[in-house]
Amino acid sequence: MSYKPIRKAVFPVAGLGTRFLPATKSVPKELLPVVDRPLIQYAVDEAREAGIEQMIFVTGRGKGAIEDYFDMAYEAEATQRERGKDLSALDGTRLLPGNAVFLRQQEPLGLGHAIWCARDIVGDEPFAILLPDEFMKGAPGRGCLKQMVEAYDKVGGNLVCALEVPMADTPSYGVIDPGRRDGALTEVRGLVEKPAPGTAPSNLILPGRYILQPEVMKILETQEKGAGGEIQLTDAMASMIGAQPFHGVTFDGRRFDCGSKAGYIEANLALALGREDLGEHIRKFALAELGVGGIAAAA
Repeated sequence: MSYKPIRKAVFPVAGLGTRFLPATKSVPKELLPVVDRPLIQYAVDEAREAGIEQMIFVTGRGKGAIEDYFDMAYEAEATQRERGKDLSALDGTRLLPGNAVFLRQQEPLGLGHAIWCARDIVGDEPFAILLPDEFMKGAPGRGCLKQMVEAYDKVGGNLVCALEVPMADTPSYGVIDPGRRDGALTEVRGLVEKPAPGTAPSNLILPGRYILQPEVMKILETQEKGAGGEIQLTDAMASMIGAQPFHGVTFDGRRFDCGSKAGYIEANLALALGREDLGEHIRKFALAELGVGGIAAAA
């Protein structure tokens, strides 16, 4: 059976990034670099790899720099050309006309509300959602959304990325109530947003990647506030279970929670170590900083 292709992706980027103050006082957290590329660039590259054609950015006040980032940089480009410099570092930073849509979430009413703001752009098509501060690193050509789109082509319906974490961490996330499992696919029987300690139905969390049918927008239109006093996307998705196929796709790769300082630093370190131009230098620096005793303690 063939299903409508996933052509559009929504990037909720209206958050204030308060955990990274003062850095985010004037710079959107989505533009904080992991080595030499901002978080939002990695998410857009992941979407492109999965076949996404239109990027929909739900922004907020003070986020105009994100729109500028995906535009032309006339001064920098002209100066580099005049000096005979390589411009390949800018590849992928300019989205084609019509391939980028920017709209604003005027009030911080939650992730569900941010997604609902994109309803007219999404229209009647299934669409993807990527949370940029959840940095999902897969093997080359096997990004998280690519894996999910491949699963969607087989089963259709709604899909969420699934990731195993320690049970003690589940109160911080949306959690899957799992049903039948088939390889990387898990039937989703229910979803719980930030369950109280000791009440989570599993240790499978939702780390910020979704493929949803457009009907979710109708549900979000009248969705009441949930956990944290916000309109929760998880609550809207939960009400679709049973009416449409719903599966979790266990991600084959590494996830870095770049919404936290520790996760952000881990992402920078991991990517730097994997770079041919940086890896050896960073490895030597880390070993020298830790010293023999520090290495043993870290192990």
